[in-house]
Amino acid sequence: MKHRSTLLLRSFTLAALLGTVALFIAWSSGSVPKAHAFHTEEELAAFGRGAGLATGSNTYFKGSGTCSGCHGHDPLAFAMVTQDGGEDVNVVDDWRSTMMANSAKDPFWRAKVSHEVLLDPTHQSELEDKCTSCHAPMGRHDKFLTGMGHYSMGELAQDMLGQDGVSCVACHIQSADSIGLHFSGNLRFDTLNHPLYGPFGGPNDSVPIFGAPMTAFVGYEPQYGAHINDAGLCAGCHTLQTDVVDLNGQPTGQVFTEQATYHEWLNSSFNTDEHPEEGITCQGCHLPLIANDGVVLSANYMFLTPRSPFGRHHFSGANTFMLEMLKNNIGTLGLFANETQFDSTINRTERMLRSSLVLDARMVSRDADTAFVDVTLLNTAGHKFPSGYPSRRAWVELVLTDEGGDTLFRSGGWNDTWEVIGHDTQWEPHYDVITQPDQAQIYEMVMADVNGDKTTVLGRSSVKLKDNRLAPLGFTVGHYSYDTSYIANVPVSDTDFNHDELGVEGSGSDIIHYHAPMGGYAGNVNVQVNVWYQSAPPKWMEEMFGEHTPEIDAFRDMYDAADNTPFLVKDTLFTDISTAVDDLAELGTLVRYDPSGDRIIVSGLDQRVIGIDVYDAAGRRVADRGTRNGTTSFIPLRAVAGTYIVVVRTRDRSFVERVVVAR
Repeated sequence: MKHRSTLLLRSFTLAALLGTVALFIAWSSGSVPKAHAFHTEEELAAFGRGAGLATGSNTYFKGSGTCSGCHGHDPLAFAMVTQDGGEDVNVVDDWRSTMMANSAKDPFWRAKVSHEVLLDPTHQSELEDKCTSCHAPMGRHDKFLTGMGHYSMGELAQDMLGQDGVSCVACHIQSADSIGLHFSGNLRFDTLNHPLYGPFGGPNDSVPIFGAPMTAFVGYEPQYGAHINDAGLCAGCHTLQTDVVDLNGQPTGQVFTEQATYHEWLNSSFNTDEHPEEGITCQGCHLPLIANDGVVLSANYMFLTPRSPFGRHHFSGANTFMLEMLKNNIGTLGLFANETQFDSTINRTERMLRSSLVLDARMVSRDADTAFVDVTLLNTAGHKFPSGYPSRRAWVELVLTDEGGDTLFRSGGWNDTWEVIGHDTQWEPHYDVITQPDQAQIYEMVMADVNGDKTTVLGRSSVKLKDNRLAPLGFTVGHYSYDTSYIANVPVSDTDFNHDELGVEGSGSDIIHYHAPMGGYAGNVNVQVNVWYQSAPPKWMEEMFGEHTPEIDAFRDMYDAADNTPFLVKDTLFTDISTAVDDLAELGTLVRYDPSGDRIIVSGLDQRVIGIDVYDAAGRRVADRGTRNGTTSFIPLRAVAGTYIVVVRTRDRSFVERVVVAR
C-alpha cells in the first residue's frame, strides 16, 4: 500500500512538472496555453468592469476597461509597481485623468466643433469626421476601416468606444508603415491578425513575450514594435492641416497648418534622427522612463519578471486649465477618473510647464530717466513654446517698484477678467524693445481669414498674422519642415530672436529689452519678472462665445465658473542698488576687472572712501573691501561670468560702477 502511494505521488509530481514545462514551451513559442481558464468568471467580470472604463468592442478596437484587469491597479502589489519602492505606476490610472483619455469628452473641443459646423454647415460631415479622427479615433477609424463613411458627433454621443478618447489600442495598434509621414488624423493601423505593439520582446530582449493570456482573453497578439517609441507615432495627430474655406464656406484650395508640434520637433536639436546623441523623442518627455529594475507588466502571473525601461503613461502637457475644469465637472461630463487622479495629472503638468523655460533678467544700466532691463527666455521644450492648439499663449510681466513698494513701471499685467492689460483690440505685435506700460510681449500664434482679418475659426484660417512663439533649440529657417512651422511677423530688427550673441541661429531664446521711464527716481529698484501661461484666454473665446449651440452654452457656463488665473511658469526677483549709476570720475576712482588674478581693482582711493562692496546681478553681496595698498584696493572675486556692481561708499553718498566678467 505504501509503495502504491509513493508511485501515485511520483506520478502527480511528474504530471505537474510536465504541465509547467508545457506552459513555458507555450509561452516561448507564443501559442495559447490550454489552461486559459486561469480566472473565474467572477474575476473576469471584475476585470472587465474597469472602474467605469469602456469595455465594449467594434471590428478593430476594444475599450480601455478591457486592458485594466491586467495592466491596471494590482491589489497584490506584484504587477505595475516599482521594484525599489512599490509605487503603483499602473498605466490605466496614470492615463485615465489625462487630456488624451478625455479627448472625446473635452467640453472646449465639443464647443469648438459645434462652432465650426455652425459657421460652415455645408461641410458638417467632413468637419466632424476630421475632428473625431484624433479625438475619438476608435469610433471614427473603425467606421472608416469598414467602409461605412464619415463619423459624426451624433454617433459619438452613442459610442462608448469613441468616447474612450485616445485609448490603449488606438496607439498600440498603429502601423510602422510610413510612420511620421501621415498627418491630420490620417492614421495607419495594422488590422491583420490584431497585433498590439510594445517596446519589449525585441531581437536583443532575452525574455520572450508572454502573450497567451492577452490573445486568449482580449483577442490581440502582443508583439515587439520598435516604432512604439518613435516620435513619428505622434505625428498623425500632432500635425494638423486644414482645408481653407472663405467666409461663405467655399473652398479656396489652400491648406493651412493649424498645429505643427511634430514638425517643430523635427526642426530642433531634439530630433533623434538628425541628432542621435542629444535628441529625445516625444515619448522620452511625455512618457518618462522609470530608472530602476523595471516593472512587471501584467497582474496574476507570479512567474513574470520585471521589464525595463518602463515608460509611465503620464502624457503630461501644458493644459492645466482644462484639467481643472474636467476635475470640477466629473459627473456632468461623465468622466471615469476621480479628483485624486486628476490632481496627480495636474501636478505633473505643472512640473512639465515649469521645466519648459529658463528665465533670466538683469539691469543693463540706469540713469535718472530710464531703467534698461534685459529679460531673456530660453525654451527647453522639444517644440515651440507654447505649442499645439492655437489658443495657447504665454506672456512676460515686468514690474519695477521703488524702495517703498510703489510701482514705477509695469508691462504685461493682467486684470480681473484675466486679460493682458493694454492688449490691442485685434492682436498685440511682437516687441524687441518695450518702452510703454501698454506694450506687452505675448508669445502666440494669431490666424487670419482670406480677407486678412483676425479669426479663431479654424476652417477659415488661411495665414498667420503672427507666430512669435519661442522656437526650440536648433530651429532654423533652412530646415525642410520650416514651411509648416514658420515664424511670422517677428521684425528682422530683432536680431536676438532665436539667435545667440554671435548671431548664430537656433538658440531657442529671445531677449526683450525694456526701457522703463523712471521719472527722476534714483533709489533702489525692485525688479520682478513673471512669465504667465494660458491655454484658453478670454480674448480667444470672444468669437465663439458670440454664438449659441448647446455645446457652446454648456462650455460657456463651465468657463464662467472656472478660475482662469494664468499659470505662473517662471519668475525672478532682484533688487538693483545702482542708485541711477553715479559717475565715478567725479570721485577720481577707477574700477576694473583683472582676469589674471580673478579680482576687481579699485584705484584712485582717498580718505573720503569708507567702504567698498561688490554685488552680483541678483543683488547679493559677493565681496567687500579686500586688501588696500595705498590708493588701490584689490578685491578677490571668485566669480562666475556675469555682471557685477561695485559700490564705492563715502559718508554722504554711494558711487556705482558695473563690471562685466566673461569666462
